[in-house]
Amino acid sequence: MSGSMKRLVLGAALALGMTLSVQAQQQAAPGGAAAVQSGAPPGFVAPELPAADESNAVRNKTQPGNNAPVWRAVRESGTQPGTSNLPGAEMGVLIQPFVQYPGSAYTSAGEAWRQVRNNWIIPYGGALLLIALATLALTYLTKGPFGSPVKDTGRKIERFTPYERVLHWSTAISFAVLAISGIVIAFGKFFMLPVMGATLFGWLSFGLKTLHNFAGPLFAVALILFAIKYLADNLPRAGDLGWLMKGGGLFSEHHVPSHRFNAGEKIVFWIGGIVLGLAVVASGMVLNGLVPGFGETRGGMQVSHIIHGVASVLMMALFFGHIYMGTLGIPGAMDAMKTGYVDESWAKEHHELWYDDIKAGKIPAVRSASGPSPVITAPRRA
Repeated sequence: MSGSMKRLVLGAALALGMTLSVQAQQQAAPGGAAAVQSGAPPGFVAPELPAADESNAVRNKTQPGNNAPVWRAVRESGTQPGTSNLPGAEMGVLIQPFVQYPGSAYTSAGEAWRQVRNNWIIPYGGALLLIALATLALTYLTKGPFGSPVKDTGRKIERFTPYERVLHWSTAISFAVLAISGIVIAFGKFFMLPVMGATLFGWLSFGLKTLHNFAGPLFAVALILFAIKYLADNLPRAGDLGWLMKGGGLFSEHHVPSHRFNAGEKIVFWIGGIVLGLAVVASGMVLNGLVPGFGETRGGMQVSHIIHGVASVLMMALFFGHIYMGTLGIPGAMDAMKTGYVDESWAKEHHELWYDDIKAGKIPAVRSASGPSPVITAPRRA
């Protein structure tokens, strides 16, 4: 027999012998192959698995170092609040329960609010404001001011009384403060932080946030008084639908006849001032902690913040148009808010139905105690 054959036979015999030896040991050992596979020494008894409802004190005895009950309680504190000696709402809640806000996934309330703010309000709200400004700029460059040029006749009509102008300017100034500070707080980190740096931007945003909180209640009072005073003249009247159907004369060379306020101004009043304005005020008061019983929980603050952000962006987009029409869009409109008076030719060009009512004596040409002589020219007959 050759040497290679001898080595092969010896290897096979050795392998067979080792296999038989292992099988004999497995059969002789308690538990058979399972005990060999577990690697446990003879006589070892594994402890029982810990119960799922154990407290952390018990778990330290059954499984020292395993703090799963503590973190399970933290995770579930939104549905089963823990115990706290601190007074106040949600003191025993570390992680909020799962919710789904509009536009968010089903997740913890804090994460759901973050998704709505960062994925919807900030990008789409910022885009809406930029689109509104770009549209107004394009309108001015292509269309120019609305209406035909008017000549100054020297005959004045009182458009706004001193009290009406005070209410308008109070609302406008407080709105401007809130809009500027809100834009910096919400969007400033995208276009101001890279230029100013973290320190200066931090101080600026902190100061504007404080100013925002103080201007909010002033705007609320001014808006309510403004709405009460201007309500009657912003009720729907005959001719409003026709004004809307013709787009207010946007695509023609002349304004469509309207009363003291046209349908476009009434839309801004009702949607921008009443609906969105009151939503902004109510949610802002909750965020400021000025409404007892509301805003005491994180969930209430999150919902209020979502309403505040959405309503504020829509309101600013509408008021951008109103500001444009009162400054560049209609020459002479700003003079009415500064002095309270407009020329007879301006009233006839821009608010012809209101002008006709004044000429017919249905509305006094001067409503305040003192002012220029009223218009006394009789209305023209067809």
